[in-house]
Amino acid sequence: MSVKHPIISVTGSSGSGHTQLLTAFSHLVWRVKARWSIVHGDGFHRYDREAYQQEVEKAALEKRTFSHFHPDANCLDKLDALLSEYSKTGTGKTRLYVHDQATADLYNTKVGTFTDWTDICEGNDFLFYRGLHGSAMHKKLNIAQYMDMKIGMVPTVNLEWIRKIHRDTGERGYSLEAVHDMILRRLPDYVAHITPQFSRTDINFQRVPIVDTSNPFVCREIPQDAETIVVIRVRSQKDFPVSLYSIMEKVPGSFMSRVNTLVVPGAKMCYAMELIFEPILIEMMAKRKKLLAA
Repeated sequence: MSVKHPIISVTGSSGSGHTQLLTAFSHLVWRVKARWSIVHGDGFHRYDREAYQQEVEKAALEKRTFSHFHPDANCLDKLDALLSEYSKTGTGKTRLYVHDQATADLYNTKVGTFTDWTDICEGNDFLFYRGLHGSAMHKKLNIAQYMDMKIGMVPTVNLEWIRKIHRDTGERGYSLEAVHDMILRRLPDYVAHITPQFSRTDINFQRVPIVDTSNPFVCREIPQDAETIVVIRVRSQKDFPVSLYSIMEKVPGSFMSRVNTLVVPGAKMCYAMELIFEPILIEMMAKRKKLLAA
């Protein structure tokens, strides 16, 4: 943790709500006139697309699990080095995973590979990590220790599966059977290495559908935001004194289900995020400014 160079992490798999959170923070960064640098967790995968597929096939022959959820499939040592360096100096090395042709053309490389390692530009007020391992602890590595605020994005399992099925069959050309096998193959790693992180995160957002998703493999549509509710839990009021009751009064249709838990309509999640994080970010930037002035 670092007052001078704070780091915020959001942990969650693809489709968990990262986009809404990024939208909320982009609004806040503009309002408080802060500067941020975003680090994408998939840039720290150990293997490019071709090598990863080879490792998956090798693991299948050896009857063991292997997926991006497992720490060994990622360069967590390099992520640890980046976070350690940034917390001290405000910079460090990162890279991007190339998802599409436009990015490949920009960096003169191929889809499914990585860009070169480059230094984060100095002069940022905070670092924003988004990926699978923002609160990871594995062997001697402790990624969570560097984070000044840890956010968890956790849709219910069936909703997460529905999104993956629609994305992989509709956009990536996989068969339903292939996606089914992929979900089962990755599940042990998800349970062992992703789920425990949500007990370390400071604030969790869990999207819950209010339409029938009993069998995610036959759902023809992804539930819309208006067809969900979002359960927001603050782990410790001592660390982050968020007034959930005052937020409830500002967000129509919301209610408190526990002392530390607020439930909001799915369509109001981004609004609730801004209400929660604005005072936290303002205080974080004020402490940094005071330290720099001293």
